[in-house]
Amino acid sequence: MPTGSKTSGTYRAAFVVVTSLFFIWGFITVMVDALIPRLKAVFELTYFEAGLVQFAFFTAYAIVSIPGGLLIARIGYKRGVLVGLLTMGVGCLLFYPAASLRLFGIFLLALFVLAGGITTLQVAANPYVAALGSARTASSRLNLAQAFNSLGTTLAPLVAAAFILGSAVMPSDQIAAMPEAERLGYYATEAAAVQGPFLVLAAVLLVLTVGFSLFDLPKILETDDHRTGSYRRAVRFPHLMLGALGIFVYVGAEVTIGSYLVNYFLSLDVEALVAGRPFMRTLAETLSGGDLAALNPARLAGTFVVFYWGGAMVGRFIGAGLLQFIQPGRLLAVYGGVVIVLLGLTMMASGLGAMWTILAIGLFNSIMFPTIFTLAIDGLGEHTAQGSGILCTAIVGGAIIPPLYGALADQIGLQAAFLLPAACYLYIIFYGAKGAAMGRSATAEATLSP
Repeated sequence: MPTGSKTSGTYRAAFVVVTSLFFIWGFITVMVDALIPRLKAVFELTYFEAGLVQFAFFTAYAIVSIPGGLLIARIGYKRGVLVGLLTMGVGCLLFYPAASLRLFGIFLLALFVLAGGITTLQVAANPYVAALGSARTASSRLNLAQAFNSLGTTLAPLVAAAFILGSAVMPSDQIAAMPEAERLGYYATEAAAVQGPFLVLAAVLLVLTVGFSLFDLPKILETDDHRTGSYRRAVRFPHLMLGALGIFVYVGAEVTIGSYLVNYFLSLDVEALVAGRPFMRTLAETLSGGDLAALNPARLAGTFVVFYWGGAMVGRFIGAGLLQFIQPGRLLAVYGGVVIVLLGLTMMASGLGAMWTILAIGLFNSIMFPTIFTLAIDGLGEHTAQGSGILCTAIVGGAIIPPLYGALADQIGLQAAFLLPAACYLYIIFYGAKGAAMGRSATAEATLSP
């Protein structure tokens, strides 16, 4: 068999193995989203305080990404992935004492550790997948891998709706009026609703770690040259730094919308919207696997979130094909424009119109992260690991923008506050249409300068 065929087969096998990691971190990230309405009720949080759940999770990207890039440049991409998987497992295990003690601060610590592992995984996996083939199809390849990330985010709301949002949360005055034994039993039930799913995830991560350690990954991006890359030189690539801002606003906007969908649907009176329409009723019962009358409002609302993340999954499979013959920046700008139109429609609409227009955004979010990422690391050479660290640091937008949206929603309402993510998508249009090209025109100068 020709050497090229052997290489191609090895790369395909590596792509399949690494893509499984995209699935698991997508699944876990959206499981975290499901904690927000539950913690909001249990701890009687404002929308701003509920946004701190995402703040704790995504702050890890700001703190861990750059050290993660240094670590991966030193120990290699495979060992970097193993470190990430083990750290994620520890984070999942921390949910057990956090739920037992019912301390919001320990929940935030568990989220931070879990996100630290996901961060390390992303710093390693995203550029690795982009490099598993020609540069021309890097955006298409990373979109395909991210489609399986979206498969995880699509399945997670259904699991979360069943196991985390499955029972109603009692008001605090009713809890206080319970006899002590009954109150302790209620707290134990609440803890188990969170503990069970995350203990299972910890076991899955352990199995993945063992399996991944036994697989022989091709050693790409691990030459001596790549070990000499530096952040000082990486930040001099303008298209990288403009892309980092694009990642910041994109992740912030995507997470903001995904995190508040349950609360938004509750504000639209999702029970009334579904109960009065046979198609919606059948859809809700099919997705949840139960009778509509048995679903509490939060679980009913959480069931429909599957369309937001499912749209991203479908869009990434479609995008992987479109990017074979459409320039990535151009497609990115078009998708950004469509999302702004959808946000405008959901802000002006009510009822099912408001519900389905916000859900449709997931379809057009689909290509944004992988496309921005591959445009930003294009041509970095030995600085690729550092560039990935910078871009993953920018994922901290998911920590900054959701609580800002929450604070704005506390003042003007959930619907009007969508002005904030709309502003984020305006920048994405700019980056796709102009920013990546403007930055890349200065790349040669940045590379040659001492």
